Amino acid sequence: MANLTMELAEKLVSAHVTEPHLLEHALAVSAAMGAMAAHFGADESYWAAVGYAHDVDYEKWPEEHLQHTRPILEEAGVDGETIRAILAHGWGVCSDVEPVTELEKSLYTVDSLTGLVSAAAKMRPMGILDLEVSSLKKKFKDKKFAAKIDRDLIKQGCGMLGMDMAQVMQICIDGMKPHAAALGIGPKA
Repeated sequence: MANLTMELAEKLVSAHVTEPHLLEHALAVSAAMGAMAAHFGADESYWAAVGYAHDVDYEKWPEEHLQHTRPILEEAGVDGETIRAILAHGWGVCSDVEPVTELEKSLYTVDSLTGLVSAAAKMRPMGILDLEVSSLKKKFKDKKFAAKIDRDLIKQGCGMLGMDMAQVMQICIDGMKPHAAALGIGPKA
């Protein structure tokens, strides 16, 4: 039975992550994952916790990302299903665990997509509050904008989910909006 709670995810992340941009990313992915769970009728708090903890080993081992995740999570008593979901988000990049469940495919997809949403929102006077999917799609097509974001991975993830990219973008935006201030993507003063 899946047992990762937000409380445990926050405890693990605070023990291993200190960089503000990584903490913001954890929150962004957590928010998007909660919204994806709502879309699929799944446990929102559990999916949000998985999203929050997904990069638990990244700050200490960026070149060996996900190679230290299993021991960290196992030591904390996290179940195998959750560990597998977290390992699957690096499929084809730093993990050979292929995403197969809706949870795994969602994490694989929104991990990169939240970066694009945040970058696009930071360019707008109202931040994410008035960010439309049409604007986000334009930024997606502009390869120079947030150039490090792997657009092919996002497309592949949406395909694996059997969802239109615009729909996944809207879910991410809606999930992240309530956290605009904490994510630094709210209206500019």
